[in-house]
Amino acid sequence: MMIRSATAMRNDYDGMVKLSKEKQEPIFLTRNGEGEMVFLPLELWEKREAELDLLSEMLRREENHLAGAKTASQEQMHALTEELLHEN
Repeated sequence: MMIRSATAMRNDYDGMVKLSKEKQEPIFLTRNGEGEMVFLPLELWEKREAELDLLSEMLRREENHLAGAKTASQEQMHALTEELLHEN
């Protein structure tokens, strides 16, 4: 984990960008010794967002399953798809 002051960001933005990209880690920014913000490369932010979206979808599906939503196996879905395709 990298921790830097907001002043360091203001004084050396390009250096902070380079450091964060090289390490592929967020930089936690502080002001007066207190955490204030997180600075991270766009690619890393996009990756984390995609992971959160996936986890959210997995949770939604698990909640539906636990609530008794009807599910089907891969084989059942394949058979249903074949059946529907052959109806036309």
